[in-house]
Amino acid sequence: MGGSELKYIQNALDSNWVSQYGSNIDEFEKNLEQYLGENSHVSALSSGTAAIHLGLKLLNVEKDDFVICQSFTFVASANPILYLKAIPVFVDSEKDTWNLCPNALEDAIKFCLSKGKKPKAIIAVSLYGMPFKVDEVMALSKKYEIPVLEDSAEALGSKYKNKPCGTFGDLSVISFNGNKIITTSGGGILISKTQSEKHKILFLATQSKDKEDYYSHSEIGYNYKMSNISAGIGRGQMEVLEERIRQKRENHIFYKKLIENFEGVTLSTEPSGDFFSNFWLNTIIIENSNFSPKMLKKHFTELNIETRHLWKPMHLQPLYEKYHFFGNNFCGKLFNKGLCLPSGTSLTDTCKDTINSAFKIMSN
Repeated sequence: MGGSELKYIQNALDSNWVSQYGSNIDEFEKNLEQYLGENSHVSALSSGTAAIHLGLKLLNVEKDDFVICQSFTFVASANPILYLKAIPVFVDSEKDTWNLCPNALEDAIKFCLSKGKKPKAIIAVSLYGMPFKVDEVMALSKKYEIPVLEDSAEALGSKYKNKPCGTFGDLSVISFNGNKIITTSGGGILISKTQSEKHKILFLATQSKDKEDYYSHSEIGYNYKMSNISAGIGRGQMEVLEERIRQKRENHIFYKKLIENFEGVTLSTEPSGDFFSNFWLNTIIIENSNFSPKMLKKHFTELNIETRHLWKPMHLQPLYEKYHFFGNNFCGKLFNKGLCLPSGTSLTDTCKDTINSAFKIMSN
C-alpha cells in the first residue's frame, strides 16, 4: 500500500457510498483517463476478466464466431471467448517480446477466412508488462478490418513508442488484481475510444437496466461494476504508481546484472528503444546443461525463494487443446524452459543478496 488509501476508503464510509456508486469511482476513472491520455474513456469494473468479457460483447462476438487470441497468456484472456460460446483460435509468440507473432497471426486470419468467417476480434496481450509488437499487429488489424481487444492486464505503466499500453486497441483492458503493479484488491478497467461506448459498457455492467422508473431489462446484463471502496484503494494506489514502476525497473536492472554472469540463462528484456516495460514480472529462460528450470525452482524453494513457471500456453491446456493453434510452438518451449523470479516492489537488498547467493550456489 502507498499510505493514502485509507483516506479514500474513509471517505466512502463517511458518505455511506460503499457499493457501486460514489465519488471514488468517478475520480479513479478520471485519474486513469488523465494518465492514459486523450480519447481514453475508462470504465471501472469488478475484474480484468469482466472487462475482457464486456469488450468482446461490445465487439458483437456471438456464438460460433472466431476470436483470435494469444496462446501464451493467463487463462482469463481466453475464458470470456467461451462465455460467449465463440470459438478461440490460438496464435504463437514471437521471440522478441513473447507476444503475438505477426506471421502466425496472419496465418490464423487466413484460416478463418477460408472457413467463410472473418474473426470478430484479435486479443493481443502485453505479457509480463512487455508491450506487443503494436505496429505489426495493428497493421494486420487494419488490413483485414478486424478490431483489436488489447489485454494490458499486466502492463499499466508500460509504453510503446512513448504511448501508454491500454491505448492501442479498439478497446483495451487493464487489471488491478492483488498481484498487479497497483491494486484495487480486485478489479479492472475497460478503456474505450468514445463516451458513447463507455455509456454502453456501464449499462451492461449494471444489469442492462433500461431508462424507466421501474426495473425493465431488454437485454442481458451483468453485475460488473467496481465498488466505491475498491476505487478508493485505487485512488491511493495511483499516487504511488510512478514509484512502483521505478521499483519494478530497478528489480530488472538487478537481475540483468546478476544473470549476465551465468551461462545459458537469459533474462527477457526490452528488444529496442521503442519498448518501455513496467517489468511487472522478471522472467528467465534456462538453457544450461548443468541445471533445469525444475532444479532451479526446487533449489530456490528450499531457500524460501518463491519462483513460478511461466504461463502454460492455452493450446496446451486440457480446456483448450481441441482448438486450432498457429505457429511453431515457441511459446511451448518458453513454458518448458522458463521461470518467473521474485519481482515484488518490497524486495529488499537482503532479499536480493539471498537471490544472488542462490544463483551462485546453483551454478557451482
